[in-house]
Amino acid sequence: MDVSQYLEIFIDESNEHLQNLSDQLMILEKEPENSDTINEIFRAAHSLKGMAGTMGYKRMQNLTHDMENVFSEVRNGNIKVNASMVDCLFQCLDALEEYVTNIQQNQDEGTNDNEPIIKALNNFINGSKGETSAPNADSTQQASAQEEAPESTEQYNGLTLADFEKNAVNEALKKGLHAYKIRVLVDENCILKAARAFLVFKNLEGHCDIIKSQPSVQDIEDERFDFDFSLVVVSSESFADIVKIIKNVSEIKDAIGEEITTPFEEETHEEVHTENDVQEKQQPEQQPDVKESKPAQPAQSGKQPAAAANKTKPVGHTVRVDIEKLDILMNLVSELIIAKNGLVSASAVEEDGEVTVNQNFNEQIEYLERVTTNLHESVMKVRMMPIESVVSKFPRMIRDLTKKLGKPMELYMSGEETELDRTVIDEIGDPLMHLLRNSADHGIESAEIRRERGKNEVGSIFLDAYQDGNNVVIEVRDDGNGIDVEKVRTKAIEKGTITEEQAAVMSDDEIINLLFRPSFSTAEKVTDVSGRGVGLDVVKSKIEALGGDVEVKSVYGEGSTFIIRLPLTLAIIQALMVKLGDEKFAISLGSIQTIEDIPVSEIKYVHAKEVIHIRGSVIPLIRLRDLLDVPGEQDNQENITVVIVSKGDKYAGLVVDSLIGQMEIVIKSLGKYININKMISGATILGDGSVALIIDANTLV
Repeated sequence: MDVSQYLEIFIDESNEHLQNLSDQLMILEKEPENSDTINEIFRAAHSLKGMAGTMGYKRMQNLTHDMENVFSEVRNGNIKVNASMVDCLFQCLDALEEYVTNIQQNQDEGTNDNEPIIKALNNFINGSKGETSAPNADSTQQASAQEEAPESTEQYNGLTLADFEKNAVNEALKKGLHAYKIRVLVDENCILKAARAFLVFKNLEGHCDIIKSQPSVQDIEDERFDFDFSLVVVSSESFADIVKIIKNVSEIKDAIGEEITTPFEEETHEEVHTENDVQEKQQPEQQPDVKESKPAQPAQSGKQPAAAANKTKPVGHTVRVDIEKLDILMNLVSELIIAKNGLVSASAVEEDGEVTVNQNFNEQIEYLERVTTNLHESVMKVRMMPIESVVSKFPRMIRDLTKKLGKPMELYMSGEETELDRTVIDEIGDPLMHLLRNSADHGIESAEIRRERGKNEVGSIFLDAYQDGNNVVIEVRDDGNGIDVEKVRTKAIEKGTITEEQAAVMSDDEIINLLFRPSFSTAEKVTDVSGRGVGLDVVKSKIEALGGDVEVKSVYGEGSTFIIRLPLTLAIIQALMVKLGDEKFAISLGSIQTIEDIPVSEIKYVHAKEVIHIRGSVIPLIRLRDLLDVPGEQDNQENITVVIVSKGDKYAGLVVDSLIGQMEIVIKSLGKYININKMISGATILGDGSVALIIDANTLV
């Protein structure tokens, strides 16, 4: 059987299970007795083991099997969760992530058996049982259960039923449901019989509850059975329907059985704890998709650490789509918008110096405009993904940094449901990781200094995401040391980044922005966390490449805030078309504040630079004709047209010759063959087929 066709699904689902495990372990570390979390970890490990086994990845299967064994003992109350166990389980996660990465790159899990981790896991089990080894924890558990409670089981047509299983059947019969005993026969020529059995269990989900499986689900998934197994199920559906579902699985030869109509006799003695715990293991419906099975956490007031803020996810009817297919679809929508712009310009007919528009034709154009706009919005929504997929790995990172740096700190996250374009999501992870590591290493002070300053010993790092108009804003802030402006100023002069004269006239904000220069670091010693001088310049260049910008606010002794602004969409924007000489240029509406008509007489000079004074603000002027070297002389006018643009709280006035109007434009990349300065962020094709360059207002400011 060729499993390569399932590789992508396997990798995606493995990553989801691993992320779920990471989230749950973070909760478990704080709440070692949380039974919901323990069950969830058991289920995720169980699902991973089944998937790895089906795909033939034995090393991954063995490791998850041992993890599952540990949690089986934890669920039974034989082992208590402690710090060393959590550390070991995080090592397991790292090892599993390494397997999945290898599989993604080479379709092979590699040769690392991770024996030290497996030995450590088995030591937890052996410590609880006083045994020498624990390869078959499940069978030992079942055997011990039967030894302790021989009187609590009963034979029914070759099936051994425990008290709780008989009670479950009786309860179902009282409620008017049906109970069936079914024997499933697998074809003798079947190669992957465990996979076929798994499909039987999977297909039965939602149609019935499996009360008993003999052999156990565990043994079936490990292929410890011949070519048949028996089930006791309760369902509201008919026997024929349940049998039909089972027989729909290929290589299942037959399913035979009968309805249980007579209730079992009630037992008077108490149920045995160990058997009771075996129940969950024997119910295959305990392996739903991760998205369905996250337990809801109780509501807590006040701010909540990221690990604990574990929300229940609704069951989503989702389809995984390759991003390249979405790119093609996006491109087609872009071409449609260009064609629509072409029709708009073709519909205007010039006669005797006057432009007239055919009314009927115009109505059709307006209809087409509505359709293309809706189509564009729909495609953009399909491309959007919650930022949660990126930020969910950060709580674990901060936990590890807490141990590595010896500084207690907590990460608080909000707005994980905020959506961004998939292309941005793929790129945003690294910059955010740099900023968080920067906060952990440089920002948060040691516990002693925090005590002296009257702060809580545990440092707080916040990651907040929210939508603001056409932008998504992500803030990374901390209540730490803040940026020592004087130290940065001194360091910048030492390194020759700026002269002493420049330093004297630079504002604090301008000094702080020096931190984004390549290879600029104020760290006294280089660590592997941060301080190599490759952090903040990487953040700036990545964010600007995505059409966004970074801003810093800091108060020394109180903390810093890094604010990232990103455009919601990268492909199609609303823009203002302007003219410079005979050339047309586009400026994104997102960065435009106002458009002003300014008399030339009102232009003033500060440090030999042109500025204008508007409503209490002094705004520097940028003459685009000179900056972009546009050919032709400008007419001497009494008034100039100024487009006021902003980046954060900074403003600049772009002087243009004239305005054309607002237009929906498609951003086309200029490609890597044209080396152009950052003032131009791309080009667009206009309705008449000509090309207009798009001015990057952020860079100009």
